[in-house]
Amino acid sequence: MNYFHTYIYLIIFIKVIFVLLSISHILLNVKGQKESKLDKNIVYWKERCEFIFILLMSLLLIYLFNPRHNRNMVIDNETKILLYLFGLILIITADWGVFFKEAKWFKQLQGIIGDK
Repeated sequence: MNYFHTYIYLIIFIKVIFVLLSISHILLNVKGQKESKLDKNIVYWKERCEFIFILLMSLLLIYLFNPRHNRNMVIDNETKILLYLFGLILIITADWGVFFKEAKWFKQLQGIIGDK
């Protein structure tokens, strides 16, 4: 196993931790313990895991698509899944309010379609 595969497995490990923390957060919300100290701790670490995941994925993209190095590397299945999940997470966690609430064209569209 080389460094690249070890790095991929590290990213997968961080993602699994993030998913477990997210599930724990949802379960605590269902139980009504949304403001508990445990839930705040889980949210804290969940946000850190998400940041680490985005950082590691960004470094992976830089490594894979660096124009200074001509690598003829075939992207394996694990890397494809990680790139897919990275794109999905970026779409889900994007600040959509900036795009829709502050856009002039969207305000004009709201004025045309609906009553203010």
